[in-house]
Amino acid sequence: MAEAFKDWIGPELIRTMAKHLRRVHQAFPRERFVKAATDGLAELELKARVVHVADALAATLPPSFSQAAKVLEQSLAPARSDEDLSKLVPCDAGLAGWAVWPMTDYVARYGIKQPKRALRCLRALTQRNTAEYAIRPFLIEHRELTMATLHDWLDDASPHVRRLVSEGTRPRLPWGIQLKHLMADPTPAFTFLQQLQDDDSEYVRRSVANHLNDIAKDHPEHVADWLERYLPDASAERRAMLRHASRTLIKRGDRRVLKAWGLAKSLRGEVSLSVSPKQVGQGGSVTLCVALQSSAKKAQPLMVDYVVHHVKKGGTTNAKTWKGWQLTLQPLEHRELQKKHSLKIVTTRRDYPGWHAVDLMINGKVVAGAGFDLAT
Repeated sequence: MAEAFKDWIGPELIRTMAKHLRRVHQAFPRERFVKAATDGLAELELKARVVHVADALAATLPPSFSQAAKVLEQSLAPARSDEDLSKLVPCDAGLAGWAVWPMTDYVARYGIKQPKRALRCLRALTQRNTAEYAIRPFLIEHRELTMATLHDWLDDASPHVRRLVSEGTRPRLPWGIQLKHLMADPTPAFTFLQQLQDDDSEYVRRSVANHLNDIAKDHPEHVADWLERYLPDASAERRAMLRHASRTLIKRGDRRVLKAWGLAKSLRGEVSLSVSPKQVGQGGSVTLCVALQSSAKKAQPLMVDYVVHHVKKGGTTNAKTWKGWQLTLQPLEHRELQKKHSLKIVTTRRDYPGWHAVDLMINGKVVAGAGFDLAT
């Protein structure tokens, strides 16, 4: 069985943190920190472990936040300029990787009254892991200062710092505090995204895509505007970024977004969908077979997706769009497509027995339907 994420913040990591904190600050109470950080740790889940270790840091670092921040910074491994996240691990030279998350949490909670010093510390910490969660309280409590600081970081030499500008301001960052003011009005971050969408680092550009996708969930019109402005002359790298940014609205069949990608026209021709077997057990799979017949004299770019209406507890259904195929159907061409859809039981979704309707969508429009019966 794979090791649970929470176990990465365990006794061994805590002892490593203690070693490096003592290395740079001889007065650091190494044994007291280890005891405080490990007591009760086993019963906690991942985020609770982060908070628990951060509280142990607060109890053992110098009481002056400025001095404590200096100790944290000095304990770090040398900054890396590449994007190989697997190399962000503790080493003889200092701390990086999972050890940094409790350190950023400490800064977020215990440095909130000294935002300038705290933000300098987060800039150092994010280069050894990420400060995307820790910077969010500062965007709420010290909005103007933090936004100005992020603007200064747009030209930072480190891709990790530049990524923080985008990732830290994502309105709906998973596991992070939602930024309600940016959910209501995302435009204050647009200057950041405009510059970073063509960043040399794919790691940074992917963050921009995820940020735009967050915005799409509350303000689809802004993302449609963005595509109409920035897609026509886009480089291959920017197109890839914008495609990832469009994923939610493409699944929804947003007409403006589909038009921007040249996928707004209906299929000219005929289509059929079949699903087999008609009855399948829990954990099995079904096969979708699609037949396309063009009646057009020109090639047709097509995005062929499908929607499964998953049966939930109580007999209600929840529609989920699944990616199928993207293709160009040539003039008068006949094309057959086939895809296996797994019904493997996963922790994030449970299907219940009953009829699961399947809709086939082409360029955002439902064009055919079928289904299968999920048995007990």
